[in-house]
Amino acid sequence: MGRLSGKRIMVTGAAQGIGAAIAEAFHREDAHLLLLDRDGEQLSNTAERLRQTGARLATATADITDAAAIAAAVADGERVLGPINALVNNAGINVFAEPLQSNDAEWDRCFDVNLKGAWNCCRSVLPGMIEAGGGVILNIASTHAFTIIPHTFPYPLAKHALLGLTKSLGLEYASKGVRVNALAPGYVATAKVLDWWNSFPDAEAAKAETMRLHPGGRIATPEEIALAAVFMISDECPFMNATCLTVDGGLSVQQHPA
Repeated sequence: MGRLSGKRIMVTGAAQGIGAAIAEAFHREDAHLLLLDRDGEQLSNTAERLRQTGARLATATADITDAAAIAAAVADGERVLGPINALVNNAGINVFAEPLQSNDAEWDRCFDVNLKGAWNCCRSVLPGMIEAGGGVILNIASTHAFTIIPHTFPYPLAKHALLGLTKSLGLEYASKGVRVNALAPGYVATAKVLDWWNSFPDAEAAKAETMRLHPGGRIATPEEIALAAVFMISDECPFMNATCLTVDGGLSVQQHPA
């Protein structure tokens, strides 16, 4: 307990799934939280659950593609919590298609949320971190950031780019005391994965195939990803910068399932 004491952390996409699990894990480690999501109702439910266990937090309903809204949310949150000194860029969307069947609207939405949205949040907190002499940014990437699954275009492109953003910012601001890293989950038991399984004619068969791909025969829980996020935001890895930690149960290492 207390591994994140003194951290004032902004978490995007915090209403449910991995984001909510991260918020809960950070609270257990004594962090103060600024929680953002575009789903105001679900965000309120998550925030209330955390407040009932003593969490100190602020919330903002905002779309990360709106740079002005994010800047305003940060300013409001800092008036309540104090200067933000850590950020988790968790918000993202799945956009999957066969390349020649995709369209410009899908491309734009994918990159606006998964890349530009993360940058909007980074540039809203970086000046304060630099002025304070340090901070931590964690971008939730994906194994899609370095592997390709057919028919998931253009999502992997955006996640590859997010890894590039991580490395670029990590090197750019290392001398200012700011660490920027990425965390790459594989399959995680969230609503997004359930929706993806349900997009197949036989959802149970799709689920079974996903499990078969994993050496351990199962996928991650959101809480397991949150544990990794605690470590990467904490001061326990002060020399980790401009890199990516993979948490996928060995999925991306295995060339062919057994």
